[in-house]
Amino acid sequence: MRILTVRQPWAYAIIHGGKDVENRTTNIAGAYRGAVAIHAGAREDTSARQHPEIIRLAADRWWADPASLLTGRRDQFGHIIGVVDIVDVHSTIDCWGFDGQGERWCSVWAQHGMHHLVLANPRPLSEPIPYRGALGLRRLDEATISRIEAQL
Repeated sequence: MRILTVRQPWAYAIIHGGKDVENRTTNIAGAYRGAVAIHAGAREDTSARQHPEIIRLAADRWWADPASLLTGRRDQFGHIIGVVDIVDVHSTIDCWGFDGQGERWCSVWAQHGMHHLVLANPRPLSEPIPYRGALGLRRLDEATISRIEAQL
């Protein structure tokens, strides 16, 4: 299993909100396909509060605004909050499609000019696990894998 640090509220959206693409400037996954623990970074990306899908996610969860998605949940920062599968990686060029009604993006979460890690099968942990983040897609130690698997 690998681990990826993602700033909030993006990490929350991956595990709880249907975010099926993680945008990165390079293909950090390479040929890897499989389980990835999602580590919520220690800081929030406050600019994400303006993203239409984060606004929708907050409204769908009956919160007043996107800032309230994480209110009262300090364990949602600096913790592993769930697991998702990387099932594909592609660039913006491979993201366009035709659905019979016009062109469309591969996902509402996809950003132009980025590599898209295509995510599926999110599995939240019932008890987030404290963990120190780092850059990139990294291998996860066996002890932490065991703690995660015990909750899945």
